[in-house]
Amino acid sequence: MDDNADTPISEDDWGAAIAEQEKAEAVASQKSEPAVSAAIFNDFSAKSSPTETHNDIDFILDIPVQLTVELGRTKIAIKNLLQLAQGSVVELDGMAGEPMDVLVNGCLIAQGEVVVVNDKFGIRLTDIVTPAERIRKLNK
Repeated sequence: MDDNADTPISEDDWGAAIAEQEKAEAVASQKSEPAVSAAIFNDFSAKSSPTETHNDIDFILDIPVQLTVELGRTKIAIKNLLQLAQGSVVELDGMAGEPMDVLVNGCLIAQGEVVVVNDKFGIRLTDIVTPAERIRKLNK
């Protein structure tokens, strides 16, 4: 047993204990309540300068995409495909002299004509598909 168990507790001791408990509760409640401060919001009005948008575009400029130039297409039966050999000719749906499709990641973005520069094939863009036309074709 504790030696202080037989000692009577005075009112001053009780008052001091209650005051100490109230002080501890006050400190605990201040720690548990989140600090409230004014919210800070960025200004998204039209006053933003166009250079900020340009800087955002810089993040995606190095992302590689697949550019494809399509000469034409055709459907062929598997039995005819197996009969193809060196020198075989496959007829495509594109006509000679017709513009070729330029696709980026499988999406048509332009049309153009074949050119040869320094013994390498290239394509000269003759028609760029507008964003409205691209959206219309996606909805089909």
